[in-house]
Amino acid sequence: MQRILFAWAFAGVVLAAPQPDVKTIIQRSVEANDRDFRAASQFNYKEKDRVGKELKTYQVTMIDGSPYQRLIAVGGEPLSAEQAAEELKKEQQAAASRKAQSAQQRKDRIAGYEKGRKRDHEMMGQLSEAFDFTLLGKKKIKTFNVWVLKATPRPGYKPPNMATQVLPGMEGELWIDQKTYEWVKVTARVIRPVSIEGFLARVEPGTRFEIEKAPVGGGIWQITHFSMQSRAKVLFLVNRASEEEDWFYDFER
Repeated sequence: MQRILFAWAFAGVVLAAPQPDVKTIIQRSVEANDRDFRAASQFNYKEKDRVGKELKTYQVTMIDGSPYQRLIAVGGEPLSAEQAAEELKKEQQAAASRKAQSAQQRKDRIAGYEKGRKRDHEMMGQLSEAFDFTLLGKKKIKTFNVWVLKATPRPGYKPPNMATQVLPGMEGELWIDQKTYEWVKVTARVIRPVSIEGFLARVEPGTRFEIEKAPVGGGIWQITHFSMQSRAKVLFLVNRASEEEDWFYDFER
């Protein structure tokens, strides 16, 4: 009986253990996201892109420091044997071309790839600076127990670059895994028009994006799904709308 009572008392202590505060949850989630970003270039994977009604699938392979996309399917249908052979030949030619590059050419190519990665990463990293977060509760999404946090624009936030100018006009939610502090899902939407300096453009309400991440091995998570609906006015007169959806899968080191 004493053992049973002790077990129940111990369980009560565990259950009553305080959960991290919102600031700690966000800080640790940013650290996990940084770790995933640094590891991204260690993986090959498949990528399916839908832009409008066009659907294409690629095998993405890291070749000498930057990725190469080899087309493997169009409209959900694999390429013919002849087309696949032609695409493989293009990849082999690209690999040979990269191998023949001078040190400066290789450096410039990799720098171009890293510049795009850095821009996207800075955008995600600014989420913790641009928003105030409120813990809405806990729930289960897929197989993960998550904290659900509401993100609202932080008063006085000043975007550090052009890519982040849209953030003060957005709100969203984060689903953060309770065990790893990884972002299981992120959604954001524009709630008021935001002008983008240098582009004579304004991002309009109706613009939204969604990101989903999942473990790919070795404690690393990567983005497995991205979708975006864009509503904007170019030159503040012409309405532009676009949609994009991407899936990433079959990750291999």
